[in-house]
Amino acid sequence: MNSFAKLPSVDRLLSHPVMDPLLEQFGRSVVTRQVREQLASARMAVKEGAPAPDEETLLCSIDTAVQQATRARLRTVFNLTGTVLHTNLGRAVLPREAVDAMTAAALNPCALEYDVESGGRGDRDDIVNALLCELTGAEAATVVNNNAAAVFLLLNTLAQKKRVLVSRGELIEIGGAFRVPDIMQRAGARLVEVGTTNRTHLKDFAEAVDARSALLMKVHTSNYAIHGFTHAVPEVDLAALAHSHGLPFVVDLGSGTLTDLSVYGLPREPTPNEAIAAGADLVTFSGDKLLGGPQAGLLVGKKELIAKIKKNPLKRALRVGKITMAGLEAVLRLYQDPDRLKQRLTTLRHLTRSESDIRNAAEQLLRPLQTALAALPVVVEVVALKSQIGSGSLPVERLASSGLAVRPTCKRGAGVLNRIEIALRRLPQPVIGRIADGALVLDLRCLEPCDESTLAQTLTAEAFLAC
Repeated sequence: MNSFAKLPSVDRLLSHPVMDPLLEQFGRSVVTRQVREQLASARMAVKEGAPAPDEETLLCSIDTAVQQATRARLRTVFNLTGTVLHTNLGRAVLPREAVDAMTAAALNPCALEYDVESGGRGDRDDIVNALLCELTGAEAATVVNNNAAAVFLLLNTLAQKKRVLVSRGELIEIGGAFRVPDIMQRAGARLVEVGTTNRTHLKDFAEAVDARSALLMKVHTSNYAIHGFTHAVPEVDLAALAHSHGLPFVVDLGSGTLTDLSVYGLPREPTPNEAIAAGADLVTFSGDKLLGGPQAGLLVGKKELIAKIKKNPLKRALRVGKITMAGLEAVLRLYQDPDRLKQRLTTLRHLTRSESDIRNAAEQLLRPLQTALAALPVVVEVVALKSQIGSGSLPVERLASSGLAVRPTCKRGAGVLNRIEIALRRLPQPVIGRIADGALVLDLRCLEPCDESTLAQTLTAEAFLAC
């Protein structure tokens, strides 16, 4: 019999009983498309001399193809990289309060721009304005979709075709090759570099101010640090100089936190409260980094300046929706209860997790991973590690942590580690670690205790057969 004739028809495959669950779950159109693609692949293979696959093999390949085609692109993963605020993994993990608020906002109509008391039109910024003012000491606030947008909108509103004075040592580049000078140029502002890379003095700013100057700006170098022979102008002095010339003083904090992290045994990071107290007229910072909330860019400061920014037509293009607002409000309310913030704010809980607690988790997962990799030329051991905060926050600081290290016992160790790393990424819930110093490292700082058993059950020998 002709090999092509052995291939079943589309209708025959679709009518097979094993296809019923797929048709019920994914619909006839999706399944039919995958049936046709698998039959086309089979015909191509037969044409090249391969035997025709039997019906059972085809049904199995169709099932796999449907599952892969319909799998969500945005997948949850286990972040075992040792970077708490990992930009590529979505940065801050939200607390339950924020998730519940965002779910409720997604499922229901909300008073986003509706004043329930008056029955008239409202302002979406009012949802978080009072909270941000309370927590930062500012007079007013507004929210856009990220901090880069906040800086862009500020410059476009207050400094278009005018000069903005910034220390040369603060012309940072953030993730994705976005640079402060480029943002300024796109916003229509003219950058004036003041001082030198490592040392800038107040007189440098004073000599650069002229009639064309729009504002003085300080950019927090949150993603790198310069040590040695350095000097930066204190914010209070920059504010005084700016105000003596009738100019606003602006601070871009980049990451931004609303609490003194040193209280929790973490390195200090400047806060919006401190910048406002030092005389800053506007402060910008992120919502999804140290703040621990959803992606957003927050601007706080003088009421008249915030009002100008909100009138910029670009504000509408950069605004956030009801789901982000719901999550942000919920997170900000957690800061009103500082006594329980460490337990309730996921980001802070991950950052402050004790090394002994993390080591206990590593010891619990040691045996499951050893068993899963028993057939491979590797050893698995519990090791002390150093986590990092991530997303440009406190770049040189490290947090004592613990985890598992997989080390090869053969000459071609790099190949084995790469295959194990790929197998981990192909698990139903991908495990993302890192290869460093000749080992595959799994830092358990961000592994929630409730997820330990799930991960242990996922680590099976079958998952690593291809290694």
